[in-house]
Amino acid sequence: MATRAEIGPEIVDDKLYVAVGKELNESKLTLSWALHHSGERNICILHVHEPSRWIPFPGTKFPVTQMEEKQVKAYREIERENMNKLLLEYSIICEQAGVRAHMLHIEMECIEEGIVELISQHGIKKLVMGAAADKQYSKLVIRNMMEPKSKKAIYVRSQAPMSCHIWFICRGNLIHIRYARYFFGREGRLGVSVEVASLIGQASPSTENGKSAFWRSRSTTKLQNDQQNLSTSVPDFHRVRSDTGGMKVFALSPNGSRGEGHMKDELYDQLEQAMAAAENSRQEAFDESVRRRKAEKDAIDAFRRAKTSERVYTEELRQRKETEEALLRGREELEKMKQQVDVVLDELRISTEQRSSLETQIANSEKMVQELEHKMFSAVELLQKYKKQRDELHAERDKALKVAEELRKNQEEAASNTIAPQLFSDFSLAEIEGATRNFDSSLKIGEGGYGSIYKGLLRHTEVAIKMLHPNSLQGPSEFQKEVNILSNLRHPNLVTLIGACPEAWILVYEYLPNGSLEDRLSCRDNTPPLSWQTRIKMATELCSVLLYLHYCSPRGIVHGDLKPANILLDSNYVCKLSGFGVYCFISQDESSSNNTIPCCRTDPMGASAYMDPEFLATGELTAKSDVYSFGSILLQLLTGRTALGLLKEVQSALDKGSLKELLDPTAGDWPFVQAQQLTHLAMRCCDKNCKGRPDLASDVLRMLERMRISCGGSSFRLSSEEHCQTPPYFVCPIFQEVMQDPHVAADGFTYELEAVRGWIDSGHDTSPMTNLSLSHCNLVPNHALRSAIQEWLQQP
Repeated sequence: MATRAEIGPEIVDDKLYVAVGKELNESKLTLSWALHHSGERNICILHVHEPSRWIPFPGTKFPVTQMEEKQVKAYREIERENMNKLLLEYSIICEQAGVRAHMLHIEMECIEEGIVELISQHGIKKLVMGAAADKQYSKLVIRNMMEPKSKKAIYVRSQAPMSCHIWFICRGNLIHIRYARYFFGREGRLGVSVEVASLIGQASPSTENGKSAFWRSRSTTKLQNDQQNLSTSVPDFHRVRSDTGGMKVFALSPNGSRGEGHMKDELYDQLEQAMAAAENSRQEAFDESVRRRKAEKDAIDAFRRAKTSERVYTEELRQRKETEEALLRGREELEKMKQQVDVVLDELRISTEQRSSLETQIANSEKMVQELEHKMFSAVELLQKYKKQRDELHAERDKALKVAEELRKNQEEAASNTIAPQLFSDFSLAEIEGATRNFDSSLKIGEGGYGSIYKGLLRHTEVAIKMLHPNSLQGPSEFQKEVNILSNLRHPNLVTLIGACPEAWILVYEYLPNGSLEDRLSCRDNTPPLSWQTRIKMATELCSVLLYLHYCSPRGIVHGDLKPANILLDSNYVCKLSGFGVYCFISQDESSSNNTIPCCRTDPMGASAYMDPEFLATGELTAKSDVYSFGSILLQLLTGRTALGLLKEVQSALDKGSLKELLDPTAGDWPFVQAQQLTHLAMRCCDKNCKGRPDLASDVLRMLERMRISCGGSSFRLSSEEHCQTPPYFVCPIFQEVMQDPHVAADGFTYELEAVRGWIDSGHDTSPMTNLSLSHCNLVPNHALRSAIQEWLQQP
């Protein structure tokens, strides 16, 4: 076996073609083999580009036949650009090996047909290509591989022109050679097959070992061909040995003349000698071939044993190295484990010390827990004691309030019976004209159904002068009623009648700078709106004065014309009731029989929306008629709207659950629970059936007093110190005001006692804050928060 065999005979093209594919890693090994065995020949890289039948899109692929020509053309350009980049990579590999390569490529639907086409077109004589897919075969399988496996290689081997010498490579190993055959003939008479020398050249031991079977096959084939050539008889020529040992060729004719007798015997002897020599040569050649085959077999076996020994030695070296590395790693791990053991021992020692310290702390903590439990039990007992005292104080407070209310009523009755006549004065018309500057229109502050009201200065006192219309039939009657009532009654919420001018039917009242409730609800002259606290206070004062009128001695009085225009406001927004033109007395006998009295309907101007429907229908005016009017005014205070049609709007809002949208937003943030209670109270007052209306003393005033007391302190505090920001935890979530008596409910939130008690008493069993069910209805006083609120309120 030669150590270096050149590629191909000298008579053919010296350029070596290498077929490469799209997989750079596989074709790279084939190209490297060709570069190593090229013998410094020119290299030409051969590539067949197969256009893709599918065009990829995100998440799918579409066949080329379904795409537009423009899209297919654009994708083909991308494929060609990628092909050029791939060929550039192969060119760089050749340049790194010191070889400048040429490029040859073609575009066809079938790669193997393209390779055959290039061989035919360019007359390629030497070609190196892959024999099989590298990834599909292991090294052991490749070592025993004798034939090409891929369809492309098999097709090229069978279809390529026989003038092309082809080397088939797999994973850098020579698998098979298809030898080129060159035919020489002169006038078509001689055909001799010349085989191209095989390529061996400085192959690696692994390559030579992998090809031993191939070379064995080639030697056997060549030996058989030699024997056939030696045994072949040529009918037209006979080879004879010359005297000098050379070969002479004579042309003989089967039908030639044998006349030359003197040469016949000599030629026959020479022919026999030549045939005998040929037979001997053939036998020697056969023996030599047998010895050659045996020697080759022994050499191959020796080489195989050497390779096996080499592999065993390499494996032993590898195992020894792995053992040494494993031993080294074991030593390192042992050293690390020793260090970890030392660390664990240190941590164990520290943990033991900490355990002793923690046991001491636990003992101290248990002792403190026992002490705290004892203190807690003492605090609970003290809390129960305080609760009992608080309940007793509440009872005493209610009793004192009741006594104080009775005393106040007695004092008011005594004052109205004794002092009132002394305060009433008669004024002359001249004094009235002087006070009003002859009833100057610039001093007119109002005009009602029975006359005009002027502002004046009478005897150094600001007064309101009401002059009744002289042509009105009800003027004298109203004048007399106003004088009779206001001159004999005194109440903080009744307008004060200073005097009168009988000759001109003129009444002189105290001057109230804030006008009427009607003006304030409509924000006349851009006056600021009334807050919800002020409105509750006004409702309480109005209820109080109505009770005073209904139960005054010796006979109760029904106002009969209760409306916002007859409710005047002083500088502190205290209510002053006026307009007694339709009043009537309640006798003692009638007070026990539903407090009714028949009277003539006067129908005051503009007051029908506030009047009792029963009074408008029957003409009977009762104390319940004032209750109906009071309910209408209470709805106006809540909503800020006019009384006409208001009753239906409120009832609709209650049915739909949209009361909050109906409340007057200019009054501030109404406490919804209180607003809801007031709305239901007002609706009861406006019941069409007088028997269904609540009692002012037992129902209405009691509820209003509770609301006024609960909002009184916080209202004053907030109005006088608006620059101070109230802490949010001081404010009751229901009333939205500073709490006076904070209590903790079952949901964990703190509320004003009045608010949360009203919430629970109204039938609610859920939390006002979370809308979750309450586990119980017990309330616990929050003394700490109460003390904090009191300290905050006492700040300067």
